[in-house]
Amino acid sequence: MKDERILALDPATKISLVLADCTTAAGALARGHLSGPTASHYLAQALAAAALLGAETSQPRECVTLRLDAPGPLGGFLVECTAEGTLRGYTKTKVLNDFDGLGTPKDAAVLGETGTFEVIRSIPGSILSSGVVATAWKKHALATGLDAYFDQSLQRRVRTAVAAAAGDDGVPAYARGLLAECAPDGDAAAFAQVAEVFASGAAAQALATGAAAPRTLLKKLGLPHAELRRTTPLAFACRCSAERAAAMLAAIPPAERAALPPTLDITCHMCGRTWTIPTQQ
Repeated sequence: MKDERILALDPATKISLVLADCTTAAGALARGHLSGPTASHYLAQALAAAALLGAETSQPRECVTLRLDAPGPLGGFLVECTAEGTLRGYTKTKVLNDFDGLGTPKDAAVLGETGTFEVIRSIPGSILSSGVVATAWKKHALATGLDAYFDQSLQRRVRTAVAAAAGDDGVPAYARGLLAECAPDGDAAAFAQVAEVFASGAAAQALATGAAAPRTLLKKLGLPHAELRRTTPLAFACRCSAERAAAMLAAIPPAERAALPPTLDITCHMCGRTWTIPTQQ
């Protein structure tokens, strides 16, 4: 599956689904940040979660931001998905030597067992909505946080799963997410069966294997007749530029700028790209 987000709907049960794959975008971003395997694992999960949330955007230039603050060694992350399907973000720690090379990381060890998730929808100059949830987990931290956000902040019946893995070189092998939602007047019994697929871990397992194809997933969820409604390309992209970096330097008072070296390297914390900017104009 290429980097894209697919929206589907089962008219009979009024259960909608979002499937996102952002493996290539996660790889580009992990390389830009020089992330180690553990950080890349969580960056890929976070991007997949943001891609799911991006299906909520409805206005041009709208952006949804997902932030996690956690007490564990990773510290958390901040990721974004725009209405155009572009993704970027970072983990607070880029390399965790105590965990890298030891297999699939454990959420409780790397993130801690509790954390605060924040979801913000915005357009330039204005916040459209925001929600904050504090939650606890033993595993599946991202899905736990997303489910809590939809339940507590939006009062919506939603179940989510995210799956990611990174090789020893720090490059994600896959980054995928799945979301199922039952409309207020939807089939509660059918959704209970769908929710069980998520609760058992089968949905996340399917995302991690060849069963991630849309029709295969729909069949596993018991919704083989769901209609594929819309596909949105996903891609890594950042809004940083040499011009923006130069504008930051231009804001420094001239007297202070005079004391700077001839050039400065300015690194974008959202994508890891470094711009070399002259300090004297």
